[in-house]
Amino acid sequence: MGIGIRGVVEMKVSEERNSWIIDGITFGFSMALILGCVAGAIYTGTFRTIPRDFFKILTSPGPLVTDYFMIGSMPAAFLNAGLCGLMMSFMMIIMPGHSHVNTLAGFFLVIAHCFYGLNLLNMLPCFFAPFLYLRLKKLDYNQNLHVCMFATCFSPFVSELLFRYTQGDDFVAGAPTLTVRGVVLTLGFLMIVAFVAPAILPGAKAWHKGYNLYNGGLAYGILGFLLFNFLYTTMGVPAPKRLIVANAVYDHFGRSYRAFGNIFFVLLFIACIIAGWFLNERSFKGLSVLFHDTGYQSNFASKYGMPLCLMNTGLYGLLFLLYINLAVMFTDGAGFTGPTFGVILAALTFTSMGQHVSNVWPIFLGFPLLSIISTAFNHLIGGDASWTISTQAYLNSVAFATGLCPLVGQYGARAGLAAGALCAALCTATSSLHGGLMLYNGGFTTGVAALILIPILEHYSVPKRDHMKQHINLQDMMTVNEDALRDLWISK
Repeated sequence: MGIGIRGVVEMKVSEERNSWIIDGITFGFSMALILGCVAGAIYTGTFRTIPRDFFKILTSPGPLVTDYFMIGSMPAAFLNAGLCGLMMSFMMIIMPGHSHVNTLAGFFLVIAHCFYGLNLLNMLPCFFAPFLYLRLKKLDYNQNLHVCMFATCFSPFVSELLFRYTQGDDFVAGAPTLTVRGVVLTLGFLMIVAFVAPAILPGAKAWHKGYNLYNGGLAYGILGFLLFNFLYTTMGVPAPKRLIVANAVYDHFGRSYRAFGNIFFVLLFIACIIAGWFLNERSFKGLSVLFHDTGYQSNFASKYGMPLCLMNTGLYGLLFLLYINLAVMFTDGAGFTGPTFGVILAALTFTSMGQHVSNVWPIFLGFPLLSIISTAFNHLIGGDASWTISTQAYLNSVAFATGLCPLVGQYGARAGLAAGALCAALCTATSSLHGGLMLYNGGFTTGVAALILIPILEHYSVPKRDHMKQHINLQDMMTVNEDALRDLWISK
């Protein structure tokens, strides 16, 4: 029978094939962002101002949540994301060895934050600094490229130290000047990023036991808390403020960015589904198996192959876009700003290693659940809570809160509702701990929520077993890898 199964099923999962699909995804998304720049320039009529707007983005401090649509322009923000994406994609392609899903996750986080806080100038020093650590420890560069990508979350520190930290009241937005003290401080900071950031990343997983996919958010949130308090609170330097500049184009097109964003992302996500469908031999076979995975410590690429992961990315992106549209439609809030565009991309981070449409919806619902609870509580105590689920902090937080989706897979939908509500309750407070200078605040919030929830769930509940194998049928076997089939055969 085992030989019969081998004869029926042609294995499609291979590390080499996954690698070139991952490289293709990063290049494709980068080029889509470049095309978005061109389309955005046509839409807003700002072709001539793109170089000037891009320069403003490069030279402006970027604490959370600095809207690059306002600081520069929408096409300049797309250009920034596209160039940073091409840089990451180029590094993945030229490095010897295979690309993997951790690197793809780092890529999505980089391009996402290029719409608020991260740019080509402040990203590159943080990206290359950990190579010193990798060289010292004699680690493979390609296998650890994601560590370098994750380290770019400290990019706002670079902009602050270069342009604003040592100048105080002399700093002028739009006309930055470099100082010797600023450059020296930045170099010293980069040594910390180079040798401390990579070292603390692995240990953080033990804190949340693998239930928080945004492992770097928790580790780097704590490091950012230390660095911010030393540089500002201890040194008596005023905390950095988010820049708000006058921008007539932004004021005119602000509400219209919703139409542009929906067209751009719908086309992008449909392209992902179609590409995955073609790569999966024009079939959706195996997708239902992926949707029954708990997402707990799971690598979808190695288990099911990147074609299914690519389809999952498109479907998940459409689901998250629907949530954003519903939130904006039924509540008053930020709308389709630069950060909102960014978090739509950030939501895709772990669609190849844990997140899928079946294990994230309870977390989405946790945010309106908290809104209902807070409204009722406000009526009871006579308070005045003014937030809505479309307030910028909550739009940002929900994208990262889905990093707790393994809790849904292991403990059920009620755990997801609790996780979403808890992240919503924490998200506006955590950014003040690091002054908004660590970009993965949503991941940090998710990590803190995990530290609170996991002991409670483990005390009162028993994790569900992974019933994925019970849902495997002959059609789904066509795209399931050899190890999964061998396990199924043995269990029979």
